[in-house]
Amino acid sequence: MAQYDDIPLNAISLAAIRARAQLLAPHVVKTPSVELQSPALDPLLGGARLFLKLECLQKTGTFKARGALSRIMEIPESDRAAGITAASAGNHAIAAAWAAQRFGVSAKVAMISTANPFRVARAKKLGAEVLIIEGGAAAMAEAERLSRDENRTYVHPFEGPFTTLGAAGVGLEFADQVPDLDAVIVAVGGGGLISGVAAAIKQLNPNCAVYGVEPTGARSMQLSFEAGKPVALDGINTLADSLGAPSAMPFSYRVCRAYVDEIVTVTDDQICAGVVIYQQEAKLAVEPAAGAALAAVFGPLRARLQGKRIGVVVCGANIDADSFAAILARGKPAVTDLLAI
Repeated sequence: MAQYDDIPLNAISLAAIRARAQLLAPHVVKTPSVELQSPALDPLLGGARLFLKLECLQKTGTFKARGALSRIMEIPESDRAAGITAASAGNHAIAAAWAAQRFGVSAKVAMISTANPFRVARAKKLGAEVLIIEGGAAAMAEAERLSRDENRTYVHPFEGPFTTLGAAGVGLEFADQVPDLDAVIVAVGGGGLISGVAAAIKQLNPNCAVYGVEPTGARSMQLSFEAGKPVALDGINTLADSLGAPSAMPFSYRVCRAYVDEIVTVTDDQICAGVVIYQQEAKLAVEPAAGAALAAVFGPLRARLQGKRIGVVVCGANIDADSFAAILARGKPAVTDLLAI
């Protein structure tokens, strides 16, 4: 895998973010931002206004399309014949397969054994050869092996300047669609999304707070902030598999450390409650990762968000009907507790 230790933070300058967004524009959706108005929720936030960036409407169903496409566009023509590889719990595999298909290159991806069969099927339908691997760290190791042995370009799920620049388009659009936000809340897996969103938001509006949200059972970025360096986890314990990165990585950690104000955590029950709130109040069917960000608004961040203009990135919606129903069933009892905090 390429190393990005020497890449300076100014590689993610506002000019670079805008140039990358323009490059990606013909291929991706400029997703809408909408205000969530809810008589049930509005009183809890002290007159705050809550805006949703609907990245769940992006190509492939998540923000991942931006980063995967951004990285694959940088592969030299001479290397494209060997194809690409990736490691994923699902969304990145789908996005990498889609981006590879657009550029006519083959994709061989390592997906963790707990990946939702719905996501595995989507990656295959987009032309990827899928290898099922036990555990996130092992899946990443397999992708690295494929890169070495088959000369495939490793399209990392969250690490690297091109991935961050791709994701930064979310923040660029959000700031343009909803000016003068006071806070932006983003779910965190490995840090690819929030590194880009935070870099864009903070350079456009330094006074806007950016909060990351991790599951309590997968808080690699929060622990990395506390340690002052990227931290690897001993294990992952969350139903939000999109947020189950086994470790933080140097480049995305550095960008997050520079631009993210704080990382907070939510429980799996709170994540499920967030999904229920999206369904009931916004009429959106989203995956658990998206539920985490909204859960933080009404959980650990509520006191700080009173009366503010709040932006929430709705990061994805790759979920099948049966899994969605199970999450709603678990989340319904938890909504009362979350909203009573």
